[in-house]
Amino acid sequence: MSRAAARHAARTLGDAITAQGRARIVAATGASQFDFLDALTAMPGIAWPSVEMFHLDEYVGLGGDHPASFRRYLRERLISKTGITRYHFLDGEHHAARAADVVGRALASAPIDVAFVGIGENGHLAFNDPPADFETEQPYVIVTLDDACRRQQVGEGWFASLAEVPAQAISMSVRQILKAREIIGVVPDGRKAEAVKKCVEGEVSPCAPASILRTHGNTTLYLDRESAALLEEQTRGPIHED
Repeated sequence: MSRAAARHAARTLGDAITAQGRARIVAATGASQFDFLDALTAMPGIAWPSVEMFHLDEYVGLGGDHPASFRRYLRERLISKTGITRYHFLDGEHHAARAADVVGRALASAPIDVAFVGIGENGHLAFNDPPADFETEQPYVIVTLDDACRRQQVGEGWFASLAEVPAQAISMSVRQILKAREIIGVVPDGRKAEAVKKCVEGEVSPCAPASILRTHGNTTLYLDRESAALLEEQTRGPIHED
């Protein structure tokens, strides 16, 4: 699944760079993206110096060297492996609102060619937990994380206890994500099966935030057998063995 998604992403990046000399991307983080980023950074032929990167979200009050920091994650798993030189970090440690404003203005200054996203166990998109704000036009917003989201972070090993998980985060807004020309969602693991079913087959609703992806005209969702296990047979796309 991750290799198939990476090949798709590499084609999209190549097409954007060929057409306009650069590609602007949004990079997702979290355990669900490990294999995808490993596969993408190993792809030959991507002109990474022509890529400008933004990220989806970051915790409020967390230092950039903390093991759970998404800035650290992206430095280690994407930037250091590719040589990307143009990137915009959300530094939420001291002045989260200011960081959201500064990076948000840079983000909104030109179209995003492709956004890489995941789906949370509670159906969240970025850190837009249910019920998500589908209306705000702000590029980034300060959100309060719900308990299900915070428990997921503990379950994935980023924090030792719920008390350690920050209560707030900077998150790219739903409307901003939908402004990307293309969206590639990478959602592995049986832990996500219920959220996938609700977002793919249920109503498009703020209570299932990632369901909004169905309103975007150029979104591809990559699932594995486990994350797709609860979908109705007619909903599932072809299964590719790689």
